[in-house]
Order: sequence, then C-alpha cells, then structure tokens
Amino acid sequence: MRTSPNKLLATIFGAVYLLVGVLGFVVTSGIGFFATEGANLIIFAVNPLHNIIHLLIGAALLSAGLKSTAAAKAVNTTVGGVYLLVGIVGLFLLGSSLNIIALNGADNVLHLASAVVLLGVGLSQDKTVSASMSHRTA
Repeated sequence: MRTSPNKLLATIFGAVYLLVGVLGFVVTSGIGFFATEGANLIIFAVNPLHNIIHLLIGAALLSAGLKSTAAAKAVNTTVGGVYLLVGIVGLFLLGSSLNIIALNGADNVLHLASAVVLLGVGLSQDKTVSASMSHRTA
C-alpha cells in the first residue's frame, strides 16, 4: 500500500514546524511576546507568539498526518489557506505596529511557499478520500 501524499506532507511539515517552534524559543530570550521585530532564527524573524503559533500548527499537522488521510488532507488544506492569507497580509504588515508576530520578508516568502505546497497537495491528492467522504455524508 502506498503512502498518502497528504499524510506524508502533514507529518513532515508538522515535525519541521514543531522543531522551528522549539528552536525559536532558544533565540527569543528577552524578546517581547508581541514584539514587532523579533530575533532571527536563521533568516526568519520570530517572537514568542510566533513560536507558539509554529508549535500549534506543527502539532495540528503532525497529529493529522499520523491519524488518517482524510484528516491530513483537511488540515493541509486549512493550514495552506491560512498561510496564504498570512503570506499576503504579511506583505502589508512589515514595519507596522500591527506586526505582532514579527514577520519579515523571508517569513512571507516561506508562508506563501508553504501555502502553495500545502494547498497543492491538499486539493489535488487523495481524491478517493474526498469521494468516499462525500458518499458517507449523502
């Protein structure tokens, strides 16, 4: 039996975002929770709120990836949609007092790239799961 692309992607992205969330706390000592300019984790800016968001998203993705194809597909699509929105809105928040998760240009690129991958896989793969789910609800 082949592995579901949605389960695989959710599991990998989930583990990566959990790791990023944990590592973010290593570099954000002394940074305000809602600081508009965070500390750099490689080239990405993070603050404690941003780290918590990474942990929550990572946990949701990993949990769904380990649970079922339908759960992974739903979470990939949902997180992809949210990241698309964050990536677009983030472009307008740079240098603003509304930038409470300390986004920078690299963050915006990563969020948009994550959105493309998550939405692409979530919407295009594992079509039989969607079809069987709609038969159960009919």
